[in-house]
Amino acid sequence: MLVKVCSLDPFTGLAVTKNQAGFESSKMNSLIDTHNRRINYLRISITDRCNLRCRYCMPKEGVSEFGHSEILSYEEILRLAALAVKRGINKVRITGGEPLVRKDVIHLIREISRLEGIRDLSMTTNAILLSDFAQELFRAGLKRVNISMDSLDPQRYREITRGGDLNRVWAGIDAARRMGISPIKINVVAIVGFNDREIEDFARLTIREPFQVRFIEYMPIGLLNEWKPEHCISCQEIKERIENISPLVPLEEGGNGHGGPARLFKFSGAAGEIGFISPVSDHFCHSCNRLRLTSDGKLKTCLFSEELTDLKILLRSGASDQELEKKLDEALRNKPLHHGPIGGVMKRCHLPMVKIGG
Repeated sequence: MLVKVCSLDPFTGLAVTKNQAGFESSKMNSLIDTHNRRINYLRISITDRCNLRCRYCMPKEGVSEFGHSEILSYEEILRLAALAVKRGINKVRITGGEPLVRKDVIHLIREISRLEGIRDLSMTTNAILLSDFAQELFRAGLKRVNISMDSLDPQRYREITRGGDLNRVWAGIDAARRMGISPIKINVVAIVGFNDREIEDFARLTIREPFQVRFIEYMPIGLLNEWKPEHCISCQEIKERIENISPLVPLEEGGNGHGGPARLFKFSGAAGEIGFISPVSDHFCHSCNRLRLTSDGKLKTCLFSEELTDLKILLRSGASDQELEKKLDEALRNKPLHHGPIGGVMKRCHLPMVKIGG
């Protein structure tokens, strides 16, 4: 018998249902961690290279890049993806760096989309190259895109990204819309003194446009010394500011946003949605359903954990599928319950995001 417990989410005011009795109807080989979370989402980074140098992401000179032999080949990525899908992964996101800078990315998208069991295949991109690839990506099986865009002002965007052209981003968005890639999610990392004056402008985008604008709290990731608590603006504060424009209507859990950590709202009658992702002020670890595969073949079960499981060494030493699955299960057993804050101190991820996968 499946026992369900309902509680109210204090942020949205909506009822949240949890299954205490586990996932009785799931297959025996599904990926379920020691905290009874079903893992069905894999983020695959295919490169640590990027065509931008965003100020909060990496230093001006960039970071040391992996050599060609250090990153997984497409064949290796596909083998791991197939094993993951066999174990219950049905949602895959391709990330980087900037995934569109890697050669033959269309081939990879096409092959992953053909894996039986994949329900949702998406990509995170800065969209600088998206207008060149949107048609091929859609035809290869890509369902939707998340676009990193931290300013609506062309000059500020150029400063934040150290040379990025906002016009090319909008061209990429237009191309994706024409092809029917949907929903288009726009990710905004909100940083005090950086882009916090644009919060209301981003929110107003959703009144006429069918975007899902998602505000993400600034996280302590990488070796940059720029992160300080006073640079963070909580999602609760962002929400209160946006509601000065008009009240926000909470959407049911999941909404049409394909699940995930965002709490979704919209203005009444608006074409789009507004999401809030709060890994710092109100982490969502209890519902975490994801694993991350870095471009050099390391499996990461928690963004803020320093533990990495090297799958590349197994792949290249002739390991069987059974051995790879065993290592996957071992990594999952060590997936932590939460990332903090612990004792009032926020954990820090010391790998730069470009090395992990956005």
